[in-house]
Amino acid sequence: MKVLIADDSEHVCRSLTALLSRIDGIEVTGQAAEVSEAINKYQELKPDVIILDIRMPGGSGIDVLRHIKKDNVNSVVIIVTNYPYPQYRKKCLELGANFFFDKSTDFDKIPIVLKQLQNGVGNK
Repeated sequence: MKVLIADDSEHVCRSLTALLSRIDGIEVTGQAAEVSEAINKYQELKPDVIILDIRMPGGSGIDVLRHIKKDNVNSVVIIVTNYPYPQYRKKCLELGANFFFDKSTDFDKIPIVLKQLQNGVGNK
C-alpha cells in the first residue's frame, strides 16, 4: 500500500514515516509540505492513501481533498489536524474524507486504520 503524507510539519512527517515504516506492506512513497506540492505528488505517485493536514501553505488540505475526490473517489484520505473542530470534521467527511483524526489524541490510530485497510475493513 502506497502512502503520501501531506503536512507542513517536518516533525509530523518524520513521526508518521517512522511509525508507518514498521508496518509490512506499507510504503511512504512521498511527502508534501504545501497544497500545490500535495496535488502534484498525488497526481505523480498515485498513492492508495493520502494522510492530509488541513492547514497547509498555499491553501488548505480541504482544497487538496476536493481535488483528490474529483480525480479519484476511490482514494483513501485520512485527515489529521490540530484543529479538530466539528465544522472541519463535517466538511471533510462531506467532501469524501474517509477518516478525520486529531493529531494530539488520535495519532496512534493511523497505523491501526492502515492495517485495517490492508485487510479490507471499511471507513470511519
